[in-house]
Amino acid sequence: MRVEIWSDIACPWCYVGKARFDKALAAFPHRDRVEVVHRSFELDPDRAKGDTQPVLTMLTRKYGMSQAQAEAGEDNLGALAAAEGLAYRTRGRDHGNTFDLHRLLHFAAEKGRRDELLALLYRANFAEERSLFTEGDERLVELAAEAGLDADRAREVLADPGAYAEEVRADEREAARLGATGVPFFVLDRAYGVSGAQSAEVFAQALAQAWGERSVPEPAGGQDAAVCGPDACAPPTHG
Repeated sequence: MRVEIWSDIACPWCYVGKARFDKALAAFPHRDRVEVVHRSFELDPDRAKGDTQPVLTMLTRKYGMSQAQAEAGEDNLGALAAAEGLAYRTRGRDHGNTFDLHRLLHFAAEKGRRDELLALLYRANFAEERSLFTEGDERLVELAAEAGLDADRAREVLADPGAYAEEVRADEREAARLGATGVPFFVLDRAYGVSGAQSAEVFAQALAQAWGERSVPEPAGGQDAAVCGPDACAPPTHG
């Protein structure tokens, strides 16, 4: 059985949702026969490379939140992340364009190291003091090398804007075709869709149902996920 997960490194619900899904998968009796494929989705595709700003500033300007609302949302996410055993910095994080991260993830997938790089990118973005967006390509090369990839080849990929660009766009077109308006978005065996960072119990039920019944219906949770709302993130609707 194949499970495809559309996500963005900038999405805190993707970070939490992955941990919850991983917990459900670890307890799934047929886990050794489940292939997990991570696919690309950009929450802020129109943001220019190098256009970086604090997360709290982005939330207030891009999504129309008040400072208090933005801070409360981050505090809530921090608590939810902690409940899943994840480190989460609620203040001082940056937000930027993630296209190069997705290109690098496709390169990593080709080399069989995508899961390792994905985990490192999430950790770097949500848990570490160093910014994932302000130190340039060498920061990404450093993480790629830590994931077991060749540093020089990773540097070449990042230096070529066209490298793995079509792979990223193909993932995004497929997400749109399947009706995904936000992330995380899980598709199980192209038969069931689960939208948002649902509980481990919900993911366990979805795995069991998809396995037992082995077309994508309406995703669980509906199509009206709010912008970084109760359990998912959606792209901004205004500038």
